[in-house]
Amino acid sequence: MLLVSGCAPKLEKKEEVIRGDGKQEKAIIPNYQVSENFYRTIIPFKPGKARGMVVSNLNTRYDIVEFETGLMRIAQDNFSPKNYLFQEGQMLDGDVIKAWLKRKYTDEQLKKKELKPEENLGLNPIDDEKGSVEQRNKKSPIYLSHIMEHDYLTKTENNSLQLSGAVIGLALNSVHYYTKEKYGAVYENKLDDEVVEQEGKKIAEEVAKRVRQTKGLKDVPVTIALFKQAPKNSVVPGNFIAYTHLDADESDIRGWEKVKEKYYLFPSPEAEKDHRDDMTYFLNFKQDLEKEFKNYNGVVGTALYNGEELVDLKIKIPIQFYGKAEAIGFTQYVTGLVMDHFPAYIPIELTISSVNGPEALIVKKANEKEPQVHIYE
Repeated sequence: MLLVSGCAPKLEKKEEVIRGDGKQEKAIIPNYQVSENFYRTIIPFKPGKARGMVVSNLNTRYDIVEFETGLMRIAQDNFSPKNYLFQEGQMLDGDVIKAWLKRKYTDEQLKKKELKPEENLGLNPIDDEKGSVEQRNKKSPIYLSHIMEHDYLTKTENNSLQLSGAVIGLALNSVHYYTKEKYGAVYENKLDDEVVEQEGKKIAEEVAKRVRQTKGLKDVPVTIALFKQAPKNSVVPGNFIAYTHLDADESDIRGWEKVKEKYYLFPSPEAEKDHRDDMTYFLNFKQDLEKEFKNYNGVVGTALYNGEELVDLKIKIPIQFYGKAEAIGFTQYVTGLVMDHFPAYIPIELTISSVNGPEALIVKKANEKEPQVHIYE
């Protein structure tokens, strides 16, 4: 995005502070903020204590990206990017999250595993080991697949940083996958949306109590958000379904805010059914493109809706070029189609790529008369 916004920002502008985490390390707060919707991040970047786990715990790369970026969007309701700085989670480490993601054990199972009662920390349902593998997985599916923590810091009067808020994301399964043998076929148990939400909220109640027993999180405001991930074969990400907020002196959840976000694939029968007008704009754009260019592999779009409002549309066009002049001409033509076919209120980010990598980027912000275009060298 910086490439299409004119001159690059002067990144040497910075503010030095002291990290208030006991080590008294110097840190830098960049003065430049790419957008009012992005948090400034402290330099040097401090990786989260559970970094890397999300890759193995979520189904698709789309979910991995959306879980993290969507969590930042939800954070803005209580932790404004104007006043708070972002840092990856430092309070819940990998061992804690692994323990919480396990199934809860029966007393008999604890004895067999030679575990103490205080080690019985699993938040997923008990598997009582009664019945066939299929029956057990139908009866007690895994609901919670991952936990992510984001921290939000503020600057104190003595020029140091303090933890002033946290957001905990709970990733929930929409499909429970299991095998009957160790290396056997993978079976699916599609989970009911209402049940997933109910179970997620029950898990959140226990997470809220544990958060208040965690050093560093005992008396800071905390937001807990529920994310329902998509199936493994999905080409669009899942979505957040609800969140709750605990003030600094609260440990019990009072209520939930519903999140009305949902992703759609363009074109798709679901998008045609739920958002016919927007699909028509996209199909007309696609049809005009196909009339003039035959050597491309198809156009796909990913649309994010908040309720009925289309808040983001990302379009990808893969095409084979035989020279830079052709790429420039194609980009100019596509830019014209974007401006002709889509209403001004729809924000669009369109990527043109070939076997050599990205060729061009077209960005049209909502209600802007001129798009921003960058052709890669």
